[in-house]
Amino acid sequence: MTDSITIRRPDDWHVHLRDGAMMAAVLPYTARQFARAIVMPNLVPPVTTIADALAYRARIMAALPAGVDFTPLMTAYLTDHSDPDEIYRGHREGVLTAVKLYPAHATTNSAHGVTDLGRVMPVLERMAEIGMPLLVHGEATDPAVDVFDREAVFITKILDPLRRRLPELRVVLEHITTADAVAYVERGGPNLAATITAHHLIINRNAIFQGGIRPHLYCLPIAKREKHRLALRRAATSGAAQFFLGTDSAPHAIPTKETACGCAGIFTAASAVELYAQVFDEEGALDKFEAFASLNGPEFYGLPPNESRVTLRREDWPMTDRVGDGDLAVSPFRAGETLGWRLY
Repeated sequence: MTDSITIRRPDDWHVHLRDGAMMAAVLPYTARQFARAIVMPNLVPPVTTIADALAYRARIMAALPAGVDFTPLMTAYLTDHSDPDEIYRGHREGVLTAVKLYPAHATTNSAHGVTDLGRVMPVLERMAEIGMPLLVHGEATDPAVDVFDREAVFITKILDPLRRRLPELRVVLEHITTADAVAYVERGGPNLAATITAHHLIINRNAIFQGGIRPHLYCLPIAKREKHRLALRRAATSGAAQFFLGTDSAPHAIPTKETACGCAGIFTAASAVELYAQVFDEEGALDKFEAFASLNGPEFYGLPPNESRVTLRREDWPMTDRVGDGDLAVSPFRAGETLGWRLY
């Protein structure tokens, strides 16, 4: 039995850091574990321009604990009115790493999202020309589509036609949740990749309703059937280069989760790397963990892997009940439970 592993320091290729007091509370957890992170732009108002991204990056850097080495990789929120020239300049100047596509009203703070891909085709065509990644929240928003089918329908009706029209466009299908998405990414070629969250590797949809409604396990895309969870675990632990770590850690204050209409999002940043390590251990695939956590993402984004190393050890430790204080306190994933791996 392996009791410790040392790997290159991981990166998080999908995280929500929020802003203001909430960002100050949660940012240290991401920065402690990861060298770099793709930062989601769905603030209020959203990050849509170079100036927005520069200002947000400055606020992140100012909130970092002293002496912590962490690089936020900024993204622009795609809207029906996004300017192709602005996106191009942002990428050329090293401000914008990628662009995020939220279908309008698909998830938290997505009201400004894209209503029709035809309206943003000039932006997507420019991105395809320069090799800039498009990060996709892959859910159909037609109210006639069952919530558990939204990912599969999005792939068939929206994503696949887009990629057939622009095969050179580099796409990351984020936080995949289904066997359908796994199969699509596996046959998608070198311009398609996917991130997988820790929570979707650990829970299926039954967990949301065990002993009553569990609001802190509600996220979008919502957890699916057990067969889909198992497909995600096989993909993540396969070593395949198309799949890499993206936590989608999404903090919401406890009062906004424990309410009649709770927010979607699971906060995993307090123990993300340890949670993934536990999954890889259970699957007998610790030898594949470095590829998933530290190598595949940089390869897709055209960045060097981190030179520094981290060590994880098999060790029981308690997950805190909450992060932060007062009305902004957040309940972390696996709150109050004992975890079996620890990052050093």
